[in-house]
Amino acid sequence: MTEFKKRVMNIVNIFHSIKNENLQWQETNQDQQSRLKQARILAEKELEAELKKRSVQLMHDINLLKTQHETELSMFKTKCKQDIKDYDDYLKSLDQLKRSLQACFTHLPEAVAFTIHHHAKYLLHKMWEADNYEQKILTEMQLITFMTTVHEDSRAYLEGKAAGQLPENTLRLLERL
Repeated sequence: MTEFKKRVMNIVNIFHSIKNENLQWQETNQDQQSRLKQARILAEKELEAELKKRSVQLMHDINLLKTQHETELSMFKTKCKQDIKDYDDYLKSLDQLKRSLQACFTHLPEAVAFTIHHHAKYLLHKMWEADNYEQKILTEMQLITFMTTVHEDSRAYLEGKAAGQLPENTLRLLERL
């Protein structure tokens, strides 16, 4: 049994020597471990401060973007309301032009007056829905030409300068468009 006891003692001695080496290593490196621990704590605090700083900056940026988007939305809503009002005014103007045409050309079939009115509305809608600026301007010029021709036909008829009983120039313009 002594052999067994010796082996156990050797194992215990090895265990103690490992513990002693570990203790000596810790004593030797205690300053370095302390500095590393302190550096880690400082790094964590710096990181926390940097995160707070970035968080504040992000909140500022978000608030700035919100304000910018709210302003843009308000301007867009105002523009849309004005566009709707302008479109409504155009439609009222076209209705007035139709009534004027019917008043001047009392014998004009109602279907012809409605066709002229419908074509003017078609040009207005086409102008309003145009995807690019050039197309919008081109259609607007067609609408202006059409409305001017209708007005000139009505004025010529009222002044007794019209050759026939129909708005001839307007009908010819309709054929070309």
